[in-house]
Amino acid sequence: MELTLANAKTIIEAAFVEQAKQGFKPMSVTVLGAGGALKASESQDGTSQLRPKISHGKAYGAFSLGLGSRALFERAKAEPFFIQAMNSLCDGALVPVPGGVLIRTQEGKLIGAVGITGDTSDNDEQCAVAGIEAAGLVADTGAS
Repeated sequence: MELTLANAKTIIEAAFVEQAKQGFKPMSVTVLGAGGALKASESQDGTSQLRPKISHGKAYGAFSLGLGSRALFERAKAEPFFIQAMNSLCDGALVPVPGGVLIRTQEGKLIGAVGITGDTSDNDEQCAVAGIEAAGLVADTGAS
């Protein structure tokens, strides 16, 4: 199975539904598919100019390292030089805080990643998980 544009649109729409339901701040969502290629990206009215790059960095870092960004966050606290080196290898595009969530099939195959930013990292992650699950896929946050 491959992540489709329809899946990506469902993820974004459901993430925004969760954002509205919870009253979170405006968000930017980026969905990456096969090979980490951009599948879809949207920002709500009221997000700052840098938010699309941040949401991409959360998704890109998670996908590139095969770890949800919550795991990257914990690794950054324990081994900051490792994360700094990985960020250098990612040309500065790695954002190692919660909100970058891997997208897996029901069988566990990695097919993409979602990055969300706009509110607290925990709230961003909550919306990413809601979006992925609404698409019938499995969210991998990197939590132990």
